[in-house]
Amino acid sequence: MSRWKRFRYVLEAAACRWLVWLVPRLPRAECVKLGILLGDLAYFFDRRGRAVALANLECVFGDQYSLAQRRWIARLSYRNFARTMLDLFWAKPLVRGNYENYMRQEGFGEIRDQLAREKRGTVFLCVHQGNWEWASLTSGFQDFFNVVVTENFKNPRLTKIFSQAREISGQTMIPQENSLLRMLKVVKRGGATGMLIDLNLRPSQAATVIEGFGLKMCVPLVHAVLAQRAHALLVPVETEPHDDGSCRVTAHPGLVFPPDASVQQIAQQCWDYFEPIVRRRPDLWLWPYKHFRYRPKDATRPYPFYAHESAKFEKLQRSVAKEGGS
Repeated sequence: MSRWKRFRYVLEAAACRWLVWLVPRLPRAECVKLGILLGDLAYFFDRRGRAVALANLECVFGDQYSLAQRRWIARLSYRNFARTMLDLFWAKPLVRGNYENYMRQEGFGEIRDQLAREKRGTVFLCVHQGNWEWASLTSGFQDFFNVVVTENFKNPRLTKIFSQAREISGQTMIPQENSLLRMLKVVKRGGATGMLIDLNLRPSQAATVIEGFGLKMCVPLVHAVLAQRAHALLVPVETEPHDDGSCRVTAHPGLVFPPDASVQQIAQQCWDYFEPIVRRRPDLWLWPYKHFRYRPKDATRPYPFYAHESAKFEKLQRSVAKEGGS
C-alpha cells in the first residue's frame, strides 16, 4: 500500500469517527437537514457516481422519465443514501425503550408468530432501498439478533467503525467470505440472519444471475441456498423514510417457493418482490451503485456505459441455464 493511500485511510477513519461522535448529538430534524445537504453536495461533486446513476436510470426507465426527471431522481437517491448513513450513526443512543419513536415497524410480530409455529430459521431480505440500515437495526431491536452479512470496506478502519454502529441493537456482523456455512448453522438452529440481495458480486463469488428491470444482474445466492437447504423463511423488508425523521419498517409475509425451485429461481423471485417497490419509489434506491456491471454477449438492449462482457459471467449464465434458471 502506498504512503498516500495509508494517509488517506487514516484521514477517512478520523472523519468517520468525528461523525460518529457528532451525529448522535444532533436534534433529529437537524440530522435530516444535514442528510439533504450532504446528499446534494455528493450529487454535484461525485461526477463518476452521478454518471453511473443517470446511466442506470436511462437504461431502466428509458423515455418514461425526462432527463430533468432522471437528474432529480438521482439527486434524491444521493440524499437518501446520505441520510441512511447519518441515521446509522444517529441511532447510537437508541434503546428498546425509545427506538419505536423513530423506527415504526410493521409485520414483525406476525413473522415471529409464524416462526414459533413452524420452528424454522429466517432470513430478512433488503435491497439498497429506503433506510436499509434501520431495517437491519429494527430486526435487532425486535430481538431477532440477526447474523448479518456485510461488505468489507477497502479501508479496514471503516469496516470496524461501521460494524460497531450496526451492532448496537444486538446483531452480529460477518463478512461475505465463508459466510454460507455460518449462516446455515444459524438458520438450522432456528436463528435469524439478514442480507442485502442486490449486491453486485463477481461471477467467481457465491453468485447467480437474475434479471432486474430487464437487465442481467450478478447477485448473491446465499439467501436462496438457505431457503433450499435449511427451509429458511425469506422475509422481504421494506422501508420508507419520512420527512419528520421517522421511518416505516415493514416486514412483509415470508415468500413461498415451489418445492422444486432452483437456487436461481428463488433468487429471481426474491428480486421480483422488490422490483415493484423500487419502481414505485425510484428515489429511494441506490442508483449510483453499479448494479449492472456485466453485459451479456447476446444483449439486445442497451446497458450502462460501465457494463462489460466477461467470460466468467457467460460461464455462470450457462451454468444457471443448465440448472433450470432463466
